[in-house]
Amino acid sequence: MSKEVTNTNLLTKDIVNIIEDAKGKEIVTLDLRNIETAICDFFIVCTGTSNIHVKSIEDKIKKIISKKIGEKPLHIEGNKTADWILIDYYDVIIHIFQKQTRDFYKIEEFWGDAKITIH
Repeated sequence: MSKEVTNTNLLTKDIVNIIEDAKGKEIVTLDLRNIETAICDFFIVCTGTSNIHVKSIEDKIKKIISKKIGEKPLHIEGNKTADWILIDYYDVIIHIFQKQTRDFYKIEEFWGDAKITIH
């Protein structure tokens, strides 16, 4: 296993652990590595109970990942309204939803060929 794959797997596990500690709900990892058109290796999807909770999960991910491995996100979207926040760490993209937004977009269904892990 290459160093890059190992690092991506560790980053994914670290982020899932952070979300669990932040009381994120319905945490799912989509392994997209075998999908030719995928824009990254992993999607991590979770639900927060309010815009404050969604923002809190985002803040904890950024703070802990930066402190632990010195990695900062390439891009962040949606953190002004905190209805759906996307955090892009190159090969790992995190989607933090409020329940009604996640139910509406059903992002997991876009990647039917992905290997899905429910945490």
